[in-house]
Amino acid sequence: MAFEQQEVRTALSVQNLTKIYHLYDRPSDRLKEALGLSKKNRHRDLYALNDVSFSVRQGETVGIIGTNGSGKSTILKIITGVLTPTSGTVTVNGRISALLELGAGFNMEYTGLENVYLNGTMMGFSREEIDARMDSILTFADIGDFVNQPCKTYSSGMFVRLAFAVAINIDPEILIVDEALSVGDVFFQSKCYHKFEEFKAQGKTILFVSHDLSSISKYCDRVVLLNKGVKRAEGEPREMVDLYKKLLVNLDSGDAPEGSEDANAATAGNTDGENGESVLANAAGTEKAVKKIKSELTGVLDRNPNTIEYGEGQANFVRIRIYDANGNETGSIEKGTEFTIQVTVRFHSSVDDPIVAYTFKNLQGTEITGTNTWYEEHPPGHKDDGDVITVSFRQKMNLQGGEYLLSLGCTGYHEGQFRVFHRLYDVIGITVISTKNTVGYYDMDSQVTIVEGEEGLVHG
Repeated sequence: MAFEQQEVRTALSVQNLTKIYHLYDRPSDRLKEALGLSKKNRHRDLYALNDVSFSVRQGETVGIIGTNGSGKSTILKIITGVLTPTSGTVTVNGRISALLELGAGFNMEYTGLENVYLNGTMMGFSREEIDARMDSILTFADIGDFVNQPCKTYSSGMFVRLAFAVAINIDPEILIVDEALSVGDVFFQSKCYHKFEEFKAQGKTILFVSHDLSSISKYCDRVVLLNKGVKRAEGEPREMVDLYKKLLVNLDSGDAPEGSEDANAATAGNTDGENGESVLANAAGTEKAVKKIKSELTGVLDRNPNTIEYGEGQANFVRIRIYDANGNETGSIEKGTEFTIQVTVRFHSSVDDPIVAYTFKNLQGTEITGTNTWYEEHPPGHKDDGDVITVSFRQKMNLQGGEYLLSLGCTGYHEGQFRVFHRLYDVIGITVISTKNTVGYYDMDSQVTIVEGEEGLVHG
């Protein structure tokens, strides 16, 4: 692994990174191969990473997402020097702090305070530099007098709090985070996210791995999507999150090289074959040709031309309508009033109790709210080829004023396995009109009463 000076604008560069593990059927095969007693290879190659390249600019927050086993943690361990790559280079320009395996390197017989010095020294700090940061570390950890007790007496929560506090308070130039923001109780998690936002405001470079797609959408400037050790795509958070959701249901599990026509078409969600067919991988992992979904989506609302659309085709949406409290079809809803989302679904196979869902996202791609027929305990029942149903969701609009994107889904069990029949991400834009906004995304619709004196302390 090569560490060398690079142009100032780039904090981290990963080039053609590959990590191969050798798998053996029996321990004796490993020994025979190591001693040269076998003329043939007795191992199988497992590519944890396969020719992965990307770079991170100074001050940028880049997320890495992917299914389990995609190589996310492996690439972070190589960047931080915990693992050695089989081939490829990593170039780092700046001091790294890594929130990977919290507490790695802690000695359980030492006190918390002794471990702070031990861990800080391992990170390259002098005792004087650690002393200068000690108050911040202990205040952030907030474990009181336990800092003077051996770590073997700590609860798991206290242990990760101290480990997190050490890693986060050394003022790194590059912060690497692997699912570490969800440690401790809700109050400590809030403190962690506040520190994370503080780092962003200071222009620190952050490499962020998480399964929390809302955090990925909120914090990241750019996202890298990995699948089975291969870089599948790289781009805006909202686009990568939508593509990741396709991978979760194995609807885009091919290994088309980055930048190829197949890869670009898969990202757009419109890979076309002959006779208007789209080849997608079904939930069982086998490839199957399904009819290209053609949704007319009749109504007065304009469909987003960048809608991501996919599914196996057992059902599809044929109409989407939004009605205000007066029954008018519209894409603008007044905050505080009732409105209805009405969708029509046509079935092309026999399915039991399909699930029809909707979700609202903000323009940054964060899912705000949503529901489905299963949550609402209104199963449609068994449906046969040719059946059509219309589902209406009526509710009060309590989102803050602004622009939102509506996504739809129809899923369920077919032939004993969970399938995605049809999904439409960001299909329609909805405007919420408001003369009064509160904090956050959602209005609690509070009723305020003010009473002079202490009479208001008792609520009748």
